[in-house]
Amino acid sequence: MQKKLLFLILFFLVEITIAQQNILSEQAEISVLTIGPGASLNDAFGHSAFRIKDPIKGTDIVFNYGVYDFETPNFYLKFAQGKLNYLIGLNYYDDFFEAYILQNRTIKEQVLNLSATEKQKLFNYLINNYKPENRAYLYEFFYDNCATKIKDVTNIALNNSIVFNNPKSYKDQTFRTLIQNNLNKNSWGSFGIDIALGSVIDRKATPEETMFLPENIYKFFEIATIKNTNKHLVKESKVIYKEIKTPKSTNFLTSPLCVLGIIGLFILYITYTDFKKQKRSNWLDVILFSVTGLVGIFILLLWFATDHKGTHQNYNLLWAFVLNIFVIGQLVKAKASAWFVKYLKLLVILLCLLTLHWILGVQVFAIGLIPLLIALFVRYLYLIKYFSAISNKQ
Repeated sequence: MQKKLLFLILFFLVEITIAQQNILSEQAEISVLTIGPGASLNDAFGHSAFRIKDPIKGTDIVFNYGVYDFETPNFYLKFAQGKLNYLIGLNYYDDFFEAYILQNRTIKEQVLNLSATEKQKLFNYLINNYKPENRAYLYEFFYDNCATKIKDVTNIALNNSIVFNNPKSYKDQTFRTLIQNNLNKNSWGSFGIDIALGSVIDRKATPEETMFLPENIYKFFEIATIKNTNKHLVKESKVIYKEIKTPKSTNFLTSPLCVLGIIGLFILYITYTDFKKQKRSNWLDVILFSVTGLVGIFILLLWFATDHKGTHQNYNLLWAFVLNIFVIGQLVKAKASAWFVKYLKLLVILLCLLTLHWILGVQVFAIGLIPLLIALFVRYLYLIKYFSAISNKQ
């Protein structure tokens, strides 16, 4: 009996000690850290995190919602399917700071204007979130990422009383424009995004929706207020580290516009040669129909076989037409079927529809595609003329 009683006393003492360690002092501060963009595509949009600093307790730690585990079973498949769980991470501030200094990325800090109760509530929420059973969340680039978590968790601590005012620099923009503002439009990263993401990201984002970007979290937090009070959400802002500007190497020769421009010119040259010789280069058509068909299948899989919301309604399918992969047999036959000319006319119409979608702003396409689309248009017109001539002779 005495042993049981002693065990219970020790147990409660440990629990009390742990609880006390998680109680912030009056001097504690909670701030939002905004990390500037990095060199890689993965880092191009910046990062956000919470800093908990308590000089009395000797605490200086950082919570961030941008961690993933490479040991996750089927990691790459889940990532492609949009089913990969991200984790909340915990670091000592000094380690966090040094890591981004080494990457030469700007670090800005906004100290939140919270009461002791609100600080404790936010801290308790983060501690609870960090428990193994709560750490994982299903990442979604536009609606549930490292930046949106900052907004959501802060709102929870303040009982949804934050009033987000529009910054002076704010203007209505589409999700795609907000992304591309952080990228070189003639880069392979930008090209891949414009191929993979559909027209759903060409709608205007609401002011709050723009806070999927860390820099916009910073801008909106800077002038946010607390409902029914005169309090500002942020009581102090400072730049902890400013990136050292270095020349960025850009090689136009390896850019999408240049590479696809060369490919487009090559297609036009072969088409011109075929026209002069009244023949057809079967190998070129087989390659074009294979590539466009396979890209179309890839786009369809992103649309229907994944949980990514941004890949829906992708009109790149108007040039990357899936059925092209299934009609390759017509290109190697001595005599194509009668319907094939009509099919080629459909491909021309689809390219015209794509142009109309682009002009009307239904979907914005990669600028690197322009020379390839022109080459495809000319090639399809030549194939219509070529197969029509064969049919008329027979």
